[in-house]
Amino acid sequence: MNDTKSKTTDKKQNMTTGNPGRALLFFAIPMILGNLLQQFYNTVDSIIVGRFVGEDALAAVGASYSLTTVFVMVAIGGGIGASVITAQYLGAREYGHVKTSIFTALLTFLSISIVLALFGFAANRAILTALKTPANILDSAVMYLQIYFLGLPFLFMYNILTSIFNALGESKVPLYLLIFSSVTNIVLDLLAVGVLGWGVAGAAAATVFAQGLAAVILFCLLMQKIRGLEEARVPIYDRKMLAKMVKVAVPSILQQSIVSIGMLLVQSVVNGFGSSVLAGYSAGTRIESICVVPMIALGNAVSTFTAQNIGAGKPERVKEGYRAGYVIVGVFAVVLCLALVLGKNPIISAFVDAEDGRLAFETGTGYLSFIAWFFVLIGLKALTDGVLRGSGDVVVFTIANLCNLAVRVFVAFRFAPIWGVQAVWFAVPMGWCTNYVISFVRYLTGKWSKRQLI
Repeated sequence: MNDTKSKTTDKKQNMTTGNPGRALLFFAIPMILGNLLQQFYNTVDSIIVGRFVGEDALAAVGASYSLTTVFVMVAIGGGIGASVITAQYLGAREYGHVKTSIFTALLTFLSISIVLALFGFAANRAILTALKTPANILDSAVMYLQIYFLGLPFLFMYNILTSIFNALGESKVPLYLLIFSSVTNIVLDLLAVGVLGWGVAGAAAATVFAQGLAAVILFCLLMQKIRGLEEARVPIYDRKMLAKMVKVAVPSILQQSIVSIGMLLVQSVVNGFGSSVLAGYSAGTRIESICVVPMIALGNAVSTFTAQNIGAGKPERVKEGYRAGYVIVGVFAVVLCLALVLGKNPIISAFVDAEDGRLAFETGTGYLSFIAWFFVLIGLKALTDGVLRGSGDVVVFTIANLCNLAVRVFVAFRFAPIWGVQAVWFAVPMGWCTNYVISFVRYLTGKWSKRQLI
């Protein structure tokens, strides 16, 4: 590769120089905005369905959402595993290996997505039944999931491609595509649900089409970009490189899926309280999903930041970025708390009518009133997990996230018969806190800085 091309590439993608906090924040902002848009148009699905179709339809989409999120988080976790290896090669300026790692990730996760799509399409009714989904919404939830799983490979690859662009330091490209996808999805939602009256099926079809189109465009942009990384021919697939990705991807999938798997398992508890409580809880968790986006995105940004700097042999710079992350998390947590405490009533009113759906409304506002005070915990957890994941220090990281899941499930199942549905709420910050403490103790040992993946 010629020198001019190398300097241009480094200037655009390098997070191994300059002020660490500034580099981290400006890299994270497009990721935060992009993930917010993704959660926003998922939330718009619920708002449009709840308002145009009714409370039962909102509950059906909510029942489907917990399951679909698990599959999306598998894609995001897999993408992070691939992106850590790609980012470390980029930090070491081994551009041929960067290209090979990208192709290896795309081919592997495309195959996985097809298998998962077939499984999800065949098993969704059985899973929903096992989760005690209320009978009055079961058929609608199954219809939503069948359409969703038909488009799963496109949704899966969209998230993998986003992670690869983030690894290359190009977090703005997915943001632009997500803006396009969000607008497309909202327009199609209004047309399919509000005008044509297709109900939950229309909401599912709109989401699949919008993200599928964005995935195709993102793939074309990636192919154009990586042509400039290396002029010599490089292997398209490398099993040894895949093994390195798997080492990070499996714990990353667990970490990204913990919240979703926890939601899926404890939803069987919520389902037992009826469709009205489920509708209110679904509205509340949709808002929670939006609120945790800045924290999760910051953690993913720290992962890429750590990987590039570990690859460049600069572990002290990682520590500087980690300390700066605490300030960012604190600011986000205060803003989110104030927004929910002051605005919970109008927020939930967008999903369900306060008079016609009184129980659903009270459930949603009650959940937001409680969870608003604890977002700092998931921020600190995501930040610390990001350092461990980005360095390839995955054992304790995995244990911490499994403990998170175990605490959430145990508290919800054990105490719901005593405390009511509020036990599900209490379980959330307890899991986050457990995860953070375990990961932070590992961070303090400094052993993560001595890990080598490439």
